[in-house]
Amino acid sequence: MAIAAVAMSCHADLESDRRGAMVEQIRTAVQETRDHLGTATLDPAVLEAMNRVPRHEFVPIALRDEAYADRPLPIGDGQTISQPYIVAIMSHLAAVKSGDRVFELGTGSGYQAAVLAEMGAEVYSAEIIPALAERARRTLQHLGYDRVRVRLGDGYLGWPEAAPFDAIVVTAAGDHIPQPLVEQLKTGGRLVMPVGAVFQVQRLIVLEKDNDGTLRPREVLPVRFVPITGDH
Repeated sequence: MAIAAVAMSCHADLESDRRGAMVEQIRTAVQETRDHLGTATLDPAVLEAMNRVPRHEFVPIALRDEAYADRPLPIGDGQTISQPYIVAIMSHLAAVKSGDRVFELGTGSGYQAAVLAEMGAEVYSAEIIPALAERARRTLQHLGYDRVRVRLGDGYLGWPEAAPFDAIVVTAAGDHIPQPLVEQLKTGGRLVMPVGAVFQVQRLIVLEKDNDGTLRPREVLPVRFVPITGDH
């Protein structure tokens, strides 16, 4: 039993070191892209959250050795877990505060939702692919992320009964902003989404909702995301 305990402790220390190295990679990437981002530093709450979330739990077992590399990884069903740098940027742009209510279109692995929950948000996440929704729900429950609710369904429609949201994060690309999400965003809230043609370079956009309901957009970075799926 003592040997097993030591092995588990060593493994935990290794994963903690790998998370720390990932966060340092993100800091460097932010410095290198500061002209696009408009900042050379991210909200400390974002990096603290990413230093706590065990990303290796959200990737397939065969890819766990690559879990903390700063690149996307396949998670099955033609989907990916986003590059850690992109997760950090989207979390920063959403400007989430503790106690905020956030909607996520595209649960995927559940990793982005876990980061937002670590920042203190109450997360409502919709995933249209049954296998991914169930896997993400199990992973989040196993890790104790009870502030995340996962629903199987078309995220284009949002989560009306939980609206309005302080922030909305869309983790798949579309050629337009879904109107239901605009309607479910609070005044002063932020919507972060990759916009552009399918399987081409898209633009990561952050939109802030004004008092009169209009959206003020800002283009941040060129990105490449899998497309939004569903009837819309």
